[in-house]
Amino acid sequence: MTETGLDRLPTRTELLAYRSFLRAHARVTRCLEGDLIAEQRLTLAAYDVLEALTEAPEQRLRMTELADAVLLSRSGVTRLVDRLERLGLVRRVRVDTDGRGVQAVITERGEHRLRTASATHRNGVARYFLSAAEGGELAELTRWCERLADGGVPAPPGQRAQA
Repeated sequence: MTETGLDRLPTRTELLAYRSFLRAHARVTRCLEGDLIAEQRLTLAAYDVLEALTEAPEQRLRMTELADAVLLSRSGVTRLVDRLERLGLVRRVRVDTDGRGVQAVITERGEHRLRTASATHRNGVARYFLSAAEGGELAELTRWCERLADGGVPAPPGQRAQA
């Protein structure tokens, strides 16, 4: 096998599948974001941050962990947390064991906002994503996407594989 994971370049059909995957992801996320902004005045990225914090141990994450969880750069998550902090949805706290470390913590107001926005998000997932699924497709898609997300593919040149 080569570094790409294949002994050959992708065929036209395989490239079409890849492009379809990207278009589908873009369409679903644009639709979800549109609904969240229109109904909740909350971006999809902000929703993802609140959800990640709610699911985290003690409802708090270091900024680097949060960036990884919501697929944003460190600077991107810092700017987003700044906005959410101004809205009273999260707060920053120093890490007890590390004077330089900072964690984002969801506030009670943030939890309430997430609960309210969850109905919009879930309805959007059903409308834009689940409505297109047939039969056992979701189980197969889940397995495939988890394999991709969990590092089941070679790392890009110059980067270490993810654990």
